[in-house]
Amino acid sequence: MADQTLDVKNLNDPMPLLKTKKTLATMAAGDVLTVEATDPSTVKDFQSFCAQTGNVLLESTESGGVYSYLIRKS
Repeated sequence: MADQTLDVKNLNDPMPLLKTKKTLATMAAGDVLTVEATDPSTVKDFQSFCAQTGNVLLESTESGGVYSYLIRKS
């Protein structure tokens, strides 16, 4: 279960990642953020972002053009 949800649908690169970084900065370690996006470039963006920052990408799914991510803040 996510502690917070961020809707970045209809935003293009780099805005989804920037808004995600800003939201994660306000969250406590261990909290889970759900991000919903429509930009297909977010798939690689969030994989790279989590690998570089130590945050954990728990889940990455796509349904009907909406990409959903569960990210646990490290």
